[in-house]
Amino acid sequence: MNGGAGTRPAQAADPAEAESFLAAHPDIEAFDLVLIDVNGIARGKIIRRHELLPLYREGRHLPGSILGLDVSGEDVEETGLVWSDGDADRRAWPIADSLVPLPWTSPPRGQVRVSLFELDGTPMPADPRHALARQQQALQAAGLQPVMAFELEFYLLDPRSDAEPQAGPLPLTGLPPQTIGVYGVDELDRLEPFTAALYSAAQAQALPLETLISEYAPGQYELTLHHRDDALRAADDLVMLKRLLRALALRHGLRACFMAKPFAQRAGCGMHLHASLLDRSGDNVFADYGAQLAQTLQHAVGGLLDTMTESMLVFAPHLNSWRRFASGSYAPTAPTWGSNNRSVAVRVPAGAAAGRHLEHRMAGVDANPYLVAATVLAGMHRGMQGQCDPGPPATAYVAADSATLPPDWRSAIAAATGSAFLADALGSGLHAVLLAIKRAEYRRFAATVTPLELALYGDTI
Repeated sequence: MNGGAGTRPAQAADPAEAESFLAAHPDIEAFDLVLIDVNGIARGKIIRRHELLPLYREGRHLPGSILGLDVSGEDVEETGLVWSDGDADRRAWPIADSLVPLPWTSPPRGQVRVSLFELDGTPMPADPRHALARQQQALQAAGLQPVMAFELEFYLLDPRSDAEPQAGPLPLTGLPPQTIGVYGVDELDRLEPFTAALYSAAQAQALPLETLISEYAPGQYELTLHHRDDALRAADDLVMLKRLLRALALRHGLRACFMAKPFAQRAGCGMHLHASLLDRSGDNVFADYGAQLAQTLQHAVGGLLDTMTESMLVFAPHLNSWRRFASGSYAPTAPTWGSNNRSVAVRVPAGAAAGRHLEHRMAGVDANPYLVAATVLAGMHRGMQGQCDPGPPATAYVAADSATLPPDWRSAIAAATGSAFLADALGSGLHAVLLAIKRAEYRRFAATVTPLELALYGDTI
């Protein structure tokens, strides 16, 4: 079995998809094979045209240790996926509808995303996409279908500024933006031809890209994606968009930055998740037709608030993630909720009652969308099952309470360690891998002597 193709999982894409793509794109000679790891980083290889059909028909071996890497690409032995596992192969199988062209490449390449399975065809526990699939299936078994969409905040930086990040030059002027052009349309106009290439590439990849907004700092922008009635597709869209943005920015003299807080004194970047649920008749169970919000929606919000403390490692997975949470900012610092209030952690946006949904605002743009969506769905489900009361909604900004959310990265790791909820939301195997990786990353930072330490203490104490 270890040397063979392994058992084909039911989730694997149909080889007919590859056959049709190859017939429609005779000029594409290579494909990026992409697996998303625990940190949301794209890992994989480039395969040649003749290797694509065998991938679809037989799968392809990849080392399981790919999912045991820290953010720098170092092996984390404590994940159990490296030496103690013999660096064993698993089987990668293509994800349905993930085969797309990369229109910015020359010569042209394609891209196919894969998910990792054990050789017997069962989902590999450390693959983040499987965690989201499990949570979606749990809701589907209860007669509910998630509807989700992500919003992505990011910076476009000057690729030549290594030491101190700087806003990137606007393509039409060659000059960086100098002011907070929030909702400015002239700033967006000056992004051409980058913007045209962005929407053209999204169309070629069937990526439902919608609104572009100039955000609350020079060089900061937001992109929205149209909702999907499939949580997996919504998270796939976010993964594809980040890769698309990074590649196109480089080809237009820019650098797309997805740090939660690249500038100490400027706005941080979030990854907001909009979510609702449909019943078996296709009706929105969060819809309200009276003076009050639907009880089902309030219970879902209550579940999210009840589980937020132990889930913060998913929403803020890196040291830099925690710099985003600051008083008086649009990054929430307390487990609060409210209607039409952008300062809360879980917002119920204004809009038509039939389309009522919640917006989860805690995650930074540096979080893994599969883990975020899985944790949010699990929290919603728990709240609805337990009829959790979210308490009164906040009508204005609520400052942080030191007794509520973890104050820092180390505390978030500790809160996640003892969380039975998070172990169930992600699966015990992925929960253990996530904790091992985050502990290893924390130790690396804790052992590093920073330039600020040398400046403050070197000649002073």
